[in-house]
Amino acid sequence: MKKEIKDIIIIGAGPSGMVAAGYLQKQNASLLVLEKQKFPRFSIGESLIPRCMENFEEAGLLPAIKKEGFQKKFGARFIRGKDVADFDFSKKFGNGWDWTWQVPRADFDKVLADEISSKGVNIQFETEVKSLEYQNGIWKITAIDRSGYESQFFTRFIIDSSGNGRVLARKLELEAPPKIYDHSSIFTHIEETDRPLGKEGEQISFEVLNTETWFWYIPFSNGTSSIGFVGPNEWFDRFKGTNEVLFRKMLQETNYYKGRFDNYEFRFEPVKLQNISRNVNYIHGKGFALTGNSAEFLDPVFSSGVAFATESGLLAAKLAYRELNGEKVDWEQEYSAYINKGVNVFSTYVKEWYSGKLQEIFFHPYPNEQIKEQICAVLAGYVWDNSNPFVRKHSRILDNIYKLIQSEKTV
Repeated sequence: MKKEIKDIIIIGAGPSGMVAAGYLQKQNASLLVLEKQKFPRFSIGESLIPRCMENFEEAGLLPAIKKEGFQKKFGARFIRGKDVADFDFSKKFGNGWDWTWQVPRADFDKVLADEISSKGVNIQFETEVKSLEYQNGIWKITAIDRSGYESQFFTRFIIDSSGNGRVLARKLELEAPPKIYDHSSIFTHIEETDRPLGKEGEQISFEVLNTETWFWYIPFSNGTSSIGFVGPNEWFDRFKGTNEVLFRKMLQETNYYKGRFDNYEFRFEPVKLQNISRNVNYIHGKGFALTGNSAEFLDPVFSSGVAFATESGLLAAKLAYRELNGEKVDWEQEYSAYINKGVNVFSTYVKEWYSGKLQEIFFHPYPNEQIKEQICAVLAGYVWDNSNPFVRKHSRILDNIYKLIQSEKTV
């Protein structure tokens, strides 16, 4: 049995793990990455938001990503019947990046992993964590590779970036009730050979079918497009048949996009994810930190997943490195409180989207430009900027504006 000792082991080679690894590699840290799957592999979470860009840059990944020519994303469009709410990231409140990308995650994640590997970081693909044991400040990880060969790894700190694999959440029984209940998703890709030119064939769009149900369209620069639905489980239960049959039935429920994708074959049978929201009781403990989806996943409506993954991955790497070098780290304040602050802001927006309040604000026929700029900054991922009242007073301010809109209707 092979045994290895590292200061830090990262579980998962997705964006969160690769941002963490990129930072630690620049510090010449002793690290290892364990990844269950072989890359390229399919993953959801194909739409980024601008906050990610700073994290990729600090981890040294931005030049490699830029070379690939992924579809640039300059904003997002929301459609409800004849109403359209268009958000342009260059017109957001405050500083920060005003564009990002929308990406086929199989290709994107491989670019990140290849770049990290090229810098000398050992990523052991097709290696699954089977058991964990913590004793006297050291983790013992037992893992098995694709040939069935078992290895043991010893480390002072684990950064769990396993995403939907949720390795530590499951093995340490950290799972908690989700913040968003009873929502599911189904999605696939098409090769869009007759894609409209210009913005119509480049911009990510969300079409509202009803208050709790929506459809996404995400075009990629390689001609592939991602299409999918999110909604309550009871809406999904209306459709019967194979995933392909029910997905085509769902397409007939759209208004703006109805008929556009009828003649395309699906590149793979639509994938259905039941009860997509995830949560944990806590995101750090002795010798470990959870990042990205391995900790919490809210909802895909505002594309926040990769932003939180990279934000938490980078921060966990910084704090773990400091701690292992003898500094005192207050994980509760410096990590959990910080990450949860951003999660709470986005949680408010997601909940008020599904309550319908935020939709009323989005689709107001005469939007206040200052309000729109401040909301746009939140959609861009700048959810830690307290100079923005839509961050600082996120819950109260949305409710107040909704009440104001309702009062206008009664005048």
